[in-house]
Amino acid sequence: MSATVVTFPAGETRGQGVVSRVHADDGGAVVVVDATSFHPVDHTWPDQPGDAGTIRLGDDAVRVTEAVMAAVGDDGVFAVGADIPVKRGVEGWTWLVGHRVEAAEAPEWLTAGVTVDLEVDGSRRHALSRGHSACHLASLALDLAVADLWRKDAGADALGNPDFEGRANQSSRIHEDGAVDEYRLGKSLRKAGFDTEAFTVTLAEREARINAQLAVWTAANSASIIEVDGPMIIDRRRWRCSLPDGDAVMLCGGTHVSSLAEFASIAVTLELTDPQTLVMTTSVVGAEA
Repeated sequence: MSATVVTFPAGETRGQGVVSRVHADDGGAVVVVDATSFHPVDHTWPDQPGDAGTIRLGDDAVRVTEAVMAAVGDDGVFAVGADIPVKRGVEGWTWLVGHRVEAAEAPEWLTAGVTVDLEVDGSRRHALSRGHSACHLASLALDLAVADLWRKDAGADALGNPDFEGRANQSSRIHEDGAVDEYRLGKSLRKAGFDTEAFTVTLAEREARINAQLAVWTAANSASIIEVDGPMIIDRRRWRCSLPDGDAVMLCGGTHVSSLAEFASIAVTLELTDPQTLVMTTSVVGAEA
């Protein structure tokens, strides 16, 4: 068995694949094919949900509730999602995309060796892609909006600004046309040179700066692409966006819009849920809305 070939980085939502394995676990049947257009949720950093859609064979069809990461160890152990005991890319494992189907058991026609048609829920994919691109843009705008609060070198983000995102982000959850990011404003961040006190008393000003910057960037209608090192699910992928401030390039395994022209607007709200926790909520209005 070889690593799964993926076509979602090119924006594909349809394709064919040969079923290589049908696995039953407590969450229902998981179908592995040799090639897929489905984007899977990552098992170590599950920021973007996996694609949903349909697997078909002629007139028969079964719904895919979510695409997930799967892996087979050199010892033959097959694991799915959170049960994978190692990080993606570790040697000694073959990395795959699994398709969790709605039925508790896979239908009889869905067996190893058959060629099936795969179709992603395109409207959901596009909404998640808008949410993911907006999430990255919001984090870059946040870094810029708080750049003056660093007293020490914080490292640089994709635009060369102090990397608040990289230093403080604890979790990121992308949803359709939006995202929620949580940042830790604790002792370690203060030791790293960030003025948390000045940040908390100027929160409204920082939020306004972020939204003003996002308005400038979305108005530029910049190109947004995914660069790939190869066709396999394990190959590295990068998001590149040609902003007026320069090209932003960052490692990213998710899906994205092809142009910022797909946004009518992106806006964030900042909230301190406790003195040491910042939550940034990103909301998108699509250009077609």
